[in-house]
Amino acid sequence: MEPNTVLCRVWFPVIVPLPRFGLLFDIDGVLVRGRLPIPAARKAFEKLVDSQGQFVVPVVFVTNAGNCLRQTKADQLSHILGVPVNQVIMSHSPLRMFKRLHDKCVLVSGQGPVLEIAKNLGFNNVVSIDILRESFPLLDMVDHNRRPKLPPVRWETNLQLIIDILLTNGNLGSAYNPQNMPHLPLLACNMDLMWMAEAQSPRFGHGTFLVCLENIYKKITGEELKYEALMGKPSELTYHFAEYLIRTQAVQRQWKIPITSLYAIGDNLMTDIYGANLYNRYLEDRISRKNPKAIATMLAATGSTTSLSQEEEIDILVESELALPSATSCKSVLVCTGVYSPDAEVPPDASQCIKETVFHGHRDFRFDPGLVEPNHIVQNVDEAVDLIFEWEKFVPQ
Repeated sequence: MEPNTVLCRVWFPVIVPLPRFGLLFDIDGVLVRGRLPIPAARKAFEKLVDSQGQFVVPVVFVTNAGNCLRQTKADQLSHILGVPVNQVIMSHSPLRMFKRLHDKCVLVSGQGPVLEIAKNLGFNNVVSIDILRESFPLLDMVDHNRRPKLPPVRWETNLQLIIDILLTNGNLGSAYNPQNMPHLPLLACNMDLMWMAEAQSPRFGHGTFLVCLENIYKKITGEELKYEALMGKPSELTYHFAEYLIRTQAVQRQWKIPITSLYAIGDNLMTDIYGANLYNRYLEDRISRKNPKAIATMLAATGSTTSLSQEEEIDILVESELALPSATSCKSVLVCTGVYSPDAEVPPDASQCIKETVFHGHRDFRFDPGLVEPNHIVQNVDEAVDLIFEWEKFVPQ
């Protein structure tokens, strides 16, 4: 008897789309306000994480915060957003690349566990402001009696002792010598003039501290303070490091296609948008010129005062550490949940009418209206993710 029913089982392979793009998320004002999540952030990350808890596209969190270890920030963000966060770039993260300074005696000024942070970055001989103050008590004339039991970070102490180091060439037992040029190498992380926490208006950021330091130094010496390098957004070094981590994720997930597009989502025109657009120019310049010295040019644009021989050294360092970028573009997306307010938008004729005091970027970054013009403006990070998926025709499974 022949069967009158035929069962035929056919297996159709499920094709999972592979991303050709990576996402760079700012944190404060985009994902959180203080320690509170912005509601749209949780909704956005539901689209970015699959059922196994893995990101469906390469993601890096880029913050100008620098008051804790990278892993501590990642753990905090994981708890707030309810998703596994790993790849976080702090403002100080690119210091890993400056290996030629890792064995030198380094003074660290900042907030949080600065000694642990510096050692985690590779520095082996570190001195903090507190250690310096205790070793040279006559240098710090701040009134200790008015300090609470848990002392805040006092800018006047940090400013005083950094100036002391610079004007004595590190020999604190000697008098000032303003003619001692060039001063010791100075690396600065985080140029944010302001940032957004729970308060209704932006708060002073580390960039405000740098403004004070620069002006005190110039007032005393008559000379401009020089930076070996500036890190944190909008420095191209930070975006280059972020692009490297994006590529690393793709390799780890065995996504065997190049990541050609980056999307930077932020709330600050002068850091997030300026930085993304600046890095996009670097990528375009590198493609058009195929210039082997493009990274040296990138460092010069971020405040580096290195000589030609040092440029060559840093070229080799950065390229060997991070390899050359695979990305060909970096688009900027601005959200309205943080520092940026649509009512305070930079006017179209800003190149003609803007005054120096209006530009909130760092002294060593020239104002360019094109660099603070985002590719797109959305209300929040969830709309940003939807827009990018639409641009990329990406439908996660």
